[in-house]
Order: sequence, then C-alpha cells, then structure tokens
Amino acid sequence: MTSGTGVAATPAWTGQVLVRRAAVGVTGGLVGGVVFGLMMQAWGMIPMVAQLVESSSTTVGWVVHLLISAFFGAVLAVALGHVVRGLLPGTLLGVGYGAVLWVIGPLVLMPARLGMPLFTIDDMTLQSLVGHLVFGLLLGVVSAALLRSRAARP
Repeated sequence: MTSGTGVAATPAWTGQVLVRRAAVGVTGGLVGGVVFGLMMQAWGMIPMVAQLVESSSTTVGWVVHLLISAFFGAVLAVALGHVVRGLLPGTLLGVGYGAVLWVIGPLVLMPARLGMPLFTIDDMTLQSLVGHLVFGLLLGVVSAALLRSRAARP
C-alpha cells in the first residue's frame, strides 16, 4: 500500500491505528485526569482551572481539566504509542510526560493566561507537580496495558 506521495504506508501510521491509539490515549488520559482532578479538588485548585475559560465554577473546572487530560492522553498515545506498549517504557514515558506538562501548564501557560508570574515554585505548584506525575504515571500504565491488549488481538 502506498500513500499519496508514492511512499509505502507503514502500519504504525495508518488511520485505523491512529484512531485506536487516540482512543487508548483518551482513556488513559481520563483515568489519570480523574485521579489528578480528585487531588486538585482536595487542594482547592479546580476553580483555578475554570479561570482559564473565565469561570469560577467547580463544574466548569472539572470539564476543562478532563478535556485537557483527554487531549494530552491522545497526543501521547498517537505520537509515541509504539514506545508505550511495554509497561516499563509506558510508565517511565508517562511520568516524564507528566513532568513536561507540569512545566508547560502550571509554570508557563496557566500563569501567562491568568496574569501571574511565570516559573513560580511554591506549595501550589509543587502539589501540582505531584498531581502531574500521578497523571503521567496512570496515563502511561493504562495506555501501555490497553495498547498491549489490543496488539494481541487478531
């Protein structure tokens, strides 16, 4: 099979594979997102997430948080699904991904959007780091398990 450019399409990048990977990533992202969201709820951070869309509603904060979680889960699984299939690589990649998302989100994008100083390290951002690492861990483990089980199917 060839792509429109005349280059043979590899099975890893066919539309069906990408859709499956995205679904796996969304699932892993939502599992990690719910756990991280419960942590943020306990820490009183969910209304701050709602502020990203100019709301103070806890419900809106949850919706925004879960949409972000699903999106970044899909990004990881689509881009690196071939690496995530093993439990150890999935776990390590997930935790590393969570750390990167912590830098991008709470240290840069969120403060920039809310008019706060960038790269502030305080109790809140350290709690957020723990949450992002837990999110990444769960995303990596769930994605690896689902990708392995789907790969074993005929």
